[in-house]
Amino acid sequence: MLDELAEEKKPSYGKGYQICKDNDLLQKRRKPHGITKANPEAQSADDLIKRDYSAAEANQKWLTDITQMQCKDGKLYLCCIMDCYDEAIVGLSMDTNMRAGLCVSALNSAVFRHGISNSLILHSDRGSQYTSTLFRETLHSRTIRQSMGCTGSCYDNARMESFYATLKKELIYRLPVYTMTREEVRAKVFDWIVGYYNHRRRHTANEWNLPPLVKRNRFDQLSVVA
Repeated sequence: MLDELAEEKKPSYGKGYQICKDNDLLQKRRKPHGITKANPEAQSADDLIKRDYSAAEANQKWLTDITQMQCKDGKLYLCCIMDCYDEAIVGLSMDTNMRAGLCVSALNSAVFRHGISNSLILHSDRGSQYTSTLFRETLHSRTIRQSMGCTGSCYDNARMESFYATLKKELIYRLPVYTMTREEVRAKVFDWIVGYYNHRRRHTANEWNLPPLVKRNRFDQLSVVA
């Protein structure tokens, strides 16, 4: 009898929504906010990627972005360069600030380790670091074409965003970073990216789920044999 009465008094979805709205009980959806801020006075580059992250060869399309980690002694900022060919992190830099020098350092490390091609594109958001004179002069000196997504659209750099989500899920959120110094976190992040992600973590986007640099090395050997 009680179950029947309860069923009769059960409101519809619309009625329940209206009751919650009238009593300010609705939970507001949180919108993600990137940590990089656009410079409204800077001229942005065109979007040359257009959400097409495929690449037939290495050093055709690179992606980059910045993320942060709160440590015991302050924030640690990480800038990575990803190659769309095999999703390898080809360059990275960490610092206590997120100025343009952080991004230039990551770019220089990628070029030093893996070289560049004549048609290389580097894609980012429209953060002030990437529209800065320092960063653009570095790209120009290396004949790298700049590409930028739209402001406030995480989907325009989704592959890079996905990597940072994986990094935080598999490493950062499992560490007591609030009790660790920046140097301690820096060492953990470097080991995870260079030692584990690039060489041992299997990646479903690659042939046979190969780790990024394992795919690169294997296909380079095949091309030499051919």
